Amino acid sequence: MPRKPPAYCSHGGVGCITQSCFELEETIMLERHPTRFPAPLNSAQALLCAILLLLIPVAAYSGQWRVAPARIFLDSAAKSSVITLVNDGDEMINLQGKAMEWSQDPEGKDVYQETKGLVFFPRILMIDKGEQKIIRAGIKMAPTAKEKTYRLFIEEIPQPKKNTSDTAQLTVAVRFGVPVFVKPLKEELVGELASTALTKGILSTIVKNTGNTHFRIIEISIKGRNVKGEETFAEKLNGWYLLAGANRLYSTPIPAGKCGATEQLDITVTTDTKIILNGHLNVDKGQCSP
Repeated sequence: MPRKPPAYCSHGGVGCITQSCFELEETIMLERHPTRFPAPLNSAQALLCAILLLLIPVAAYSGQWRVAPARIFLDSAAKSSVITLVNDGDEMINLQGKAMEWSQDPEGKDVYQETKGLVFFPRILMIDKGEQKIIRAGIKMAPTAKEKTYRLFIEEIPQPKKNTSDTAQLTVAVRFGVPVFVKPLKEELVGELASTALTKGILSTIVKNTGNTHFRIIEISIKGRNVKGEETFAEKLNGWYLLAGANRLYSTPIPAGKCGATEQLDITVTTDTKIILNGHLNVDKGQCSP
């Protein structure tokens, strides 16, 4: 069965709170999804977790290692590539890999399924401190008319820590997901704003990839202007990869006062390619009411 991706955690913290305050996991994607986060805790839950975490001494451990390159591109001429793993920490680390086919569901959410289409070796590595090793990854089948997309997940195998104090110890496992793109026989970069609507003060726009290769949405810029052309509203939404044939809905609320003063909304989608999408929406004041 296809697997949904794990909760995405920011790079700045030790980890993220999952089902329990004490289930800490640092899942670091090389390029993390900026618009898909776990549902936020309400104030009571957040306060309870904060109190409990303060009451219990915790020592969190995480390996210090890195991966390069950040992305891999394969084609008919280059069917394999090398990933370098470097241990910058003070201890030996054990790593393991898993190849997953990467697709997106009708809502644009990432879906992963184990695959044999991407092969790699070795599957398990032991890297001493200051040492580096490589993983060789490649494809079995030749490129087709549509881009194939994978992720090679490389994760640390947590090692038991010797408990020398009375503190509770939590192991923080780091995981990297290296995107692997297999270019199509002939690239066709095409995208569109499939629809834009304002309903009850919520602006929604659907970005669709109608081509045969991925592009990455850098940001969605939304600006509102009044009858004089003066700016009444401005918002920027972070983007993410949009795979071939996929679409994703982006939405943002517009405060009632600003919405009522707005005559037109302009939407601009910028990507990491030549694709720039523009859309406009004339605002009916009835669309601003909740």
